[in-house]
Amino acid sequence: MTGKAIRLSKLFGDGQRAVVVAIDHGQTFGPMAGLVDFPAAAIRLKAADAVLLAPQMVRFTGDLFCGRGSPAMIVRLNWNTIHCEPWGYREARIVPACSPAAAVRTGADVLLASLTLRTESETHDAENVRVFAALAEQAADLGMPLIGEVFPANDLRSRSDEFHDYVKKTCRIVCELGADAIKTFYTGERFAEVVEGTPIPIFALGAEKLPRQIEALHLAANAVAAGARGVVFGRNVLQAERPADFLAGLKAVVQGRATPAEAAAHYGLI
Repeated sequence: MTGKAIRLSKLFGDGQRAVVVAIDHGQTFGPMAGLVDFPAAAIRLKAADAVLLAPQMVRFTGDLFCGRGSPAMIVRLNWNTIHCEPWGYREARIVPACSPAAAVRTGADVLLASLTLRTESETHDAENVRVFAALAEQAADLGMPLIGEVFPANDLRSRSDEFHDYVKKTCRIVCELGADAIKTFYTGERFAEVVEGTPIPIFALGAEKLPRQIEALHLAANAVAAGARGVVFGRNVLQAERPADFLAGLKAVVQGRATPAEAAAHYGLI
């Protein structure tokens, strides 16, 4: 096995699907609910298969990543204005924020970089690709696996068929630019087409906090039923009334040990 494959395998533990918790929102949201006290939020995530964060915040995670059985560390490498939802940015300007080498020095097991296309400027799209491809090449030189984050610009998410087409095509593009896995949106009943068209693991993200915890569990169940290798959830874990219990229920659903209803009942997820 290559160094990339060995490190990526840490996400999946015994080879099953993975539950990743994202705690990198402060880079673009500021002190978001659930992450105002960052150290307290981080320490509750020991049961996650992996945790996604900004490299500069590793210093505030205590012993989260220490010891056998701890989560794998996924470090975000670039900064995308489209994630600054409170300020309404729309152009998806992407810049490097951390080099792969610096991420390795923090202890990263896996790296992540975002890519947004269809920004309404071919020049801008090409620049976003240049940034992503450069990071992918640097990661490969270090034997580090790279997760490509496929994110849309503008209001594409409101147009379901067009959005699905974007996700399906961009996932394949990101794969061919050097990604080893992909984090993207669950697009509904046709999501299996995204998985079938991309020969690397796909993770479905949770996006905004859903009104009911059972809805988040159903999103995860539907994604893995369509072939996703796991999920990347942030707000739905962090802003749960009892984050550790929701995380346990989410893992049970993603790993096929319980239906959403069974997990909700067992862990008291109202």
